[in-house]
Amino acid sequence: MRTILNIVWVVFSGFWLWLEYLLAGVVACLFIVTIPAGLACFRIAGYVLWPFGREVVKKPSAGAMSGISNIIWFAVAGLWLAIGHVVTAAAQAVTVVGFPLAIANIKMIPVTCFPFGKEIVSGRGIL
Repeated sequence: MRTILNIVWVVFSGFWLWLEYLLAGVVACLFIVTIPAGLACFRIAGYVLWPFGREVVKKPSAGAMSGISNIIWFAVAGLWLAIGHVVTAAAQAVTVVGFPLAIANIKMIPVTCFPFGKEIVSGRGIL
């Protein structure tokens, strides 16, 4: 079931969201100071491309710098990427087939807004 959902996801929104994260990551890597944000973009891009069967968990080793980085990230890129998820989810929620995809889009917003101090692991559920 996860594979089917992931294939439908890639076709209807995952590819475009993946490109959005890659672009944000490349722009962030242009400046030396924002390379950690670029790496976070690339990490999330992989999750956005194939989300079903994976989940986001808190890193036990995350420190104060993660919190500071999250605040800066949210102001610079997180809000805009989250808006992309909300718009995509609204378009997907119109159909019955797209409803699970819309739910997955909304579930991605916390890691989109605050990616530092989190890691993506294999999950047990379908969503």
